[in-house]
Amino acid sequence: MRADNIIKKVGFDALAEKLDPVELERFIVLLNREKFDYTRWRKNLFEDMTIEQISEEAEKYSAELDKK
Repeated sequence: MRADNIIKKVGFDALAEKLDPVELERFIVLLNREKFDYTRWRKNLFEDMTIEQISEEAEKYSAELDKK
């Protein structure tokens, strides 16, 4: 298991790849402003999707990563 500071750094690095510095700061503010339950959000994330749809989206995402 990784230490908390390593997890934070990896998380920030992942966000920084997709968001510019201002958007990254806004994202953090938005999370801190709301009572955000990540576990509940993840549980419901794919609720309306079939396993086939989830697989298709994962393949699309993987293909996009391969292009980078």
